[in-house]
Amino acid sequence: EGQWEPAEMRGIIPRAFCRIFEKIEATHDQNFLVRASFLEIYNEEVRDLLSKDPKNQLELKEDNERGVFVKDLTSYVVKGVSEMENVLLAGKKNRSVGATLMNQDSSRSHSIFAIVIESSVESADGSRHIRAGKLNLVDLAGSERQSKTGATGERLKEATKINMSLSALGNVINALAEQAKKSKKVFIPYRNSKL
Repeated sequence: EGQWEPAEMRGIIPRAFCRIFEKIEATHDQNFLVRASFLEIYNEEVRDLLSKDPKNQLELKEDNERGVFVKDLTSYVVKGVSEMENVLLAGKKNRSVGATLMNQDSSRSHSIFAIVIESSVESADGSRHIRAGKLNLVDLAGSERQSKTGATGERLKEATKINMSLSALGNVINALAEQAKKSKKVFIPYRNSKL
């Protein structure tokens, strides 16, 4: 996030919010619909940070049309930067944080703030064409060493899950890189972690 003010100290998230709505305001031949959702992966459980009960575990699903998605994930239509910021702030209040020796407010989960943008344009024959894109803004929890963080009990369990999911992500990236080098199909271990 960086610092929201002054503007030059903003991070990727506020800059993305501003850029999206600057582009929408500058485009006059299309209609837009922007939706935002916010989830965390805590101890290998997917949680909806915008839900009335953010501790409920949600399921990952997959189908041919949508790809991988989170079933019953809350999504809000947003009409400007301030509404998007409000969604982000509401979700941040529900994030799992805890104290370690290294950080008083250590994030204990990975989070994904997803923005879906749909545009609709009318063609010469009067029919409407819809296009959609999705931007995932991901905050990964940091890898942790028990000796430095002093983690015990619940914090140690959280750290173990964080490290396991980061390792699984690294394995996916390595497999994708290997596949790109060899120009042939390689097994990609996507299902080893919810992340």
